[in-house]
Amino acid sequence: MDKKKLAVPLVCHGHSVRWLIILQSITPDGFFLISASKAVWSCCLDTNALYAASGSADFSAKLWDALTGDEKHSFEHKHIVRACAFSEDTHFLLTGGFEKILRIFDLNRPDAPPREVDNSPGSIRTVAWLHSDQTILSSCTDIGGVRLCDVRSGKIVQTLETKSPVTSAEVSRDGRYITTADGFTVKFWDANHFGLVKSYNMPCNVESASLEPKLGNKFIAGGEDMWVHLFDFHTGEEIGCNKGHHGPVHCVRFSPGGESYASGSEDGTIRIWQTGPANHEENDSHPANGPTGKVKVSADEVTRKIEGFHIGKEGKAGEKDKAADV
Repeated sequence: MDKKKLAVPLVCHGHSVRWLIILQSITPDGFFLISASKAVWSCCLDTNALYAASGSADFSAKLWDALTGDEKHSFEHKHIVRACAFSEDTHFLLTGGFEKILRIFDLNRPDAPPREVDNSPGSIRTVAWLHSDQTILSSCTDIGGVRLCDVRSGKIVQTLETKSPVTSAEVSRDGRYITTADGFTVKFWDANHFGLVKSYNMPCNVESASLEPKLGNKFIAGGEDMWVHLFDFHTGEEIGCNKGHHGPVHCVRFSPGGESYASGSEDGTIRIWQTGPANHEENDSHPANGPTGKVKVSADEVTRKIEGFHIGKEGKAGEKDKAADV
C-alpha cells in the first residue's frame, strides 16, 4: 500500500459515545460485523454469526439472537463484565471482568451454574479460546502479561510476560500466533510453544493490533495517535498509515478474509479500510495463515453488504445491528 495515497474508508456511524469494540465474522451467508460502546464493554459473534454475546457494566453477560436482536439469556455476575468469547464449537461462553474470575457458561444449559476457573491476579481485560477450546487466554487491566489456563485442570500453565498491561490479545485464524498489544509494543507469540516470535516498537501507545489472517504477512495497530497503522509482519516496517478518526483508536480487526480491516474509535465511528486489491490466486497458493476453502468476499462486496444496513436518526440499525449496538 502506498503511504502517500489517500485511503477513503467506509464510515459506519451510529455510536455517539466513547469506546468502541468491534468483531467481524464471515459465513456462507455473507460478511458481518458487531460493535458495542458506552456501558457494553465487550461483544462477540459465534462462528456462524447466528448468536451474539455482550459483557456489560450492568453486571451481566447476555446472549442474543443475532438475526432478530432478541435477548436469549442473561448471565448474572457480581461486577462489571469486561470480556466475553464464544468457544470454537459455540457450546460455551467465557466471561471475565472486575471480579477477577473467569467463568465458563454452558449454552446448552444456560440456567446451570457456570464453571469458575482459577482466579485472576487482577481485573480481567481480554479473554480468548485456543487449542480447540482446551486452553483459555486472559490478560488484566493493570497487570502485565497474558495468562494461559488449561480448561481441564483450571490452572494457569503459562504466562507470556510483558512490561505493560495487555490491552488486546488475538489468536490467529490458523491457531499459530497470539498477537498482543501492550503499551508501545506489538508482540507475536507461538501459540503452541509460547515463545516470543517477534516484537515491534510502535510509533504511539497502541490499544489494539490484528494479524492479517490469510497470508499472515502484515498486521495493523491503532492507538492514541488516532491513526491506523499497517506494518509488514516480517520486518516491522510501516507500509501504510490511514488517517481519518478524530479520537484514539480503541480496536482494530482484520476481516476474516484479509481483504479489509475495521477500526473503532473514541469518535463514535467504525471505519472499514481496504487492505489492497484482492489477488485470490496468490491467496489460495500461499495459505500461510488460515484455512482454505472459505468463502471469498472482496472489499467491494463487503462495502455493498454493509451499506445495505440502514441506520436511523437515533442510531438504531436494521436487521443485525439491534443486537450489535446493545
